[in-house]
Amino acid sequence: MSNELLIGVVSISDRASQGVYQDLGIPSLQEWFECALASPWKIVSRLIPDERAQIEATLKELVDEVGCHLIVTTGGTGPAPRDCTPEATLAVADRQLPGFGEQMRVVSLKYVPTAILSRQVGVIRKKTLILNLPGQPKAIKETLDGIFAAVPYCIDLIGGPYIETNESVIKAFRPKSAIHPPL
Repeated sequence: MSNELLIGVVSISDRASQGVYQDLGIPSLQEWFECALASPWKIVSRLIPDERAQIEATLKELVDEVGCHLIVTTGGTGPAPRDCTPEATLAVADRQLPGFGEQMRVVSLKYVPTAILSRQVGVIRKKTLILNLPGQPKAIKETLDGIFAAVPYCIDLIGGPYIETNESVIKAFRPKSAIHPPL
């Protein structure tokens, strides 16, 4: 098994996918991971419209065919009629991890009262962790800063590679029995 973390990044936006404006989600995620991850990793990105069937198909492709260990989506988590990312994510999930959605809203509430409108979820499909993040670059960073400490151990538990982080950005939390010695 390779020790390289394969991250699927899915930006969900009708207008950005049509070229009406530039997508900022994928570059924001790329920048955050560049700063935060100390172990080998690679991103596979997709920019798609807010269409439930396409979101489901993209998530399935990234898990079942590409073999991503972690997928982060950005966008489509609000209450607007076109926002369907959580429904699509839950439809492809084997198991839900409610703590991720709860914590993402707690983190966002520190910054904006409208965080209570967010419907982000965290799920597992096969051996892949899928997390729905907000769509704005500032909110993406704030959310990852608030939840990512739990992600490496979760990926350990579901059979993915051992992830080390840049502790000046985010310190991964693992029980002492699960910490590997430095290479």
